[in-house]
Amino acid sequence: MATYTLPELPYDYAALEPVINPQIIELHHDKHHAAYVKGANDTLEQLEEARSKDAWGAINGLQKNLAFHLSGHILHSIYWQNMSGDGGGEPLAADGVGDLADAIAESFGSYAGFKSQLTKAAATTQGSGWGVLAYEPVSGKLIVEQVYDHQGNVGQGSVPILVFDAWEHAFYLQYKNQKVDFIEAMWRVVNWQDVAKRYAAAKERADVLLLAP
Repeated sequence: MATYTLPELPYDYAALEPVINPQIIELHHDKHHAAYVKGANDTLEQLEEARSKDAWGAINGLQKNLAFHLSGHILHSIYWQNMSGDGGGEPLAADGVGDLADAIAESFGSYAGFKSQLTKAAATTQGSGWGVLAYEPVSGKLIVEQVYDHQGNVGQGSVPILVFDAWEHAFYLQYKNQKVDFIEAMWRVVNWQDVAKRYAAAKERADVLLLAP
């Protein structure tokens, strides 16, 4: 039995229009995300075979492949839940996400400062990558990460709670080469309820992580 499985979308293909059109959602989820799931499972099988034969000639490539495909699967699984056709706007206490709003203000000075940093991080990622809002457990604060591919440039132990996919397959059919326009539009579908739940869960599990003294 496969270790990883492709999660179902929490909405239909057209739910995020006009920000993301149905064709992109279908291809992105059913083809690209599915490929990362398959890649992670295939790599685990190859590592199992390597262990059984004590044959480690391909170990470097296999470990890199596992990190790439597994991280792609995890980030995409968060990505789908991070969006909603009823999303957007600014996180507010009146909407039940006051703790998240306070954490953003404490960590970045203001919501506007946070939005600007994450937008720039995602839009200026060289090549393929992500803009990520993450909970960093050593400081107990939120940070923005500019993730290369799926796994590069990441602070160890940080927990992603909001992710903006900046790979071309996430936007090119609709936005062409205007990545910044896509990232700006993404703010209209952010599901702050989901982000707030992830923030609360990340804080609760922080004490079980191995932290620096």
